[in-house]
Amino acid sequence: MDRAQQLGGLGPRHDQSSRIQKPESAADRMAALKARVAAAVGTAKAKGGLNTPLHPALADLNAPASRSSSFKPPSSRHSAQDGSGVLKKKPTETTGPDGVRTNPYLEPIHGPPGKTRPSKQLIFNQKGKYIQQANALRRQAALEAMKKRIADQARKAGLDEDRDVEKAFTVEAPPELEWWDEALIDGKDYGNIPNSLKITTPDSIVTLYIQHPVAIEPPQEKLAPEPKPMYLTPKEQQKLRRQRRMMELKERQAKIRLGLEPAPPPKVKKSNLMRVLGEEAVKDPTAVEARVNREIAERFDKHMQTNEERKLTKEQRHDKLATNQAKDAAKGIHILVFKIGSLVNGQHRYKVSINASQNGLNGICIMHPKFSLVIVEGGEHSIKNYKKLMLRRIDWAEALPSREKDAAAAPGAAALRDWLKAEDEKGQLKDMSTNKCVLLFEGETKAQAFKKWGSKVCETDQEAREFLAPRKMDNFWTQAKNTPL
Repeated sequence: MDRAQQLGGLGPRHDQSSRIQKPESAADRMAALKARVAAAVGTAKAKGGLNTPLHPALADLNAPASRSSSFKPPSSRHSAQDGSGVLKKKPTETTGPDGVRTNPYLEPIHGPPGKTRPSKQLIFNQKGKYIQQANALRRQAALEAMKKRIADQARKAGLDEDRDVEKAFTVEAPPELEWWDEALIDGKDYGNIPNSLKITTPDSIVTLYIQHPVAIEPPQEKLAPEPKPMYLTPKEQQKLRRQRRMMELKERQAKIRLGLEPAPPPKVKKSNLMRVLGEEAVKDPTAVEARVNREIAERFDKHMQTNEERKLTKEQRHDKLATNQAKDAAKGIHILVFKIGSLVNGQHRYKVSINASQNGLNGICIMHPKFSLVIVEGGEHSIKNYKKLMLRRIDWAEALPSREKDAAAAPGAAALRDWLKAEDEKGQLKDMSTNKCVLLFEGETKAQAFKKWGSKVCETDQEAREFLAPRKMDNFWTQAKNTPL
């Protein structure tokens, strides 16, 4: 027999009766351990053992169940003495309701369990760290400057014209909740409309009170044409004229009878010469005829003078025209956009500019080496006249040589451009047989984008788009570029 078995040691046993099943909880495992230790100690005492005293922690294993149910550490069996000589008992372990012992030397954890935050260590920046960051920023700035310089050179050279693409017009998706429904729906979308309507709630904007809005004139009334007068037939006009003259004659005769006005001299004509001046005409017919001719000339001069006084002066005609154009523009602003193949003919440039100024139109004429774009805006009557001029009256296929006054009238330095001259490099007139004008857009706009009429020369597409972009008309340039003539 083994020595460990003779002495009843603590080693494992191989008989079936001494096997202990695997405990399911901490309390079962502790009870099983105590049972094995108690059995080993009892066997050792029965057999005599090695005459070795037990450890103080194992001395109470054979005690009654009431005492052995609570495990007490060795330190709890001794007293501690403080500096005043008074003995104090150390705290003992307690058993919770679930049978788990608690350690009295540990403070209870009130917060969530977890690892404590470690203290941060000092981290020193390595030498040259910020110098490298500064060098990277300098390289980035130099790269951006080089890209901008290359783009400017390409724009001046005209290399970016062929690479332009049509501007992508994307339609924005509708919002989840419209602004006019925000005060009537409790939420951010229309997902739960039956339950989220704020109509009968106390904070609803719908109340039992009636709000009468201020009455304003309908805006379409100012666009309506003025009612035309009813025209009379020629017989009716003659009748009214005859009645009016008769009333004026009777009034004048009444004033003469009352002595308020002197009697007018007789109106002598060659037809009534003998009847009015009978005796005088017989005595001296030559003098009477000269007198009658003189009176006829005086009456004619008086009539012409009255007509001249009734005429408007040049300034008054300009003021009347400007007033009518302003009234026409107040009814609504109309806009026209034309694409012209070439404006090398100086007369074409003059007609386009002077007619826009005379009709009181605002806009711009952009001249480009490939084509020209004309944008005009104004009243309906002026726009109609300008449309007839551009599409009917001007012969765009006409080629005329350049003149000095055309160069002087050219906008800015346009006369110095080779592509704006009527002659080519060999001195011959350029072919204008295929030149034409096309109407790109016609419609109404809310407000005028130009303050006056002007002309501009653009060498590249980018320059033209930059000029039209602040007025939100750069899409017309893209449309003109993609529209064939």
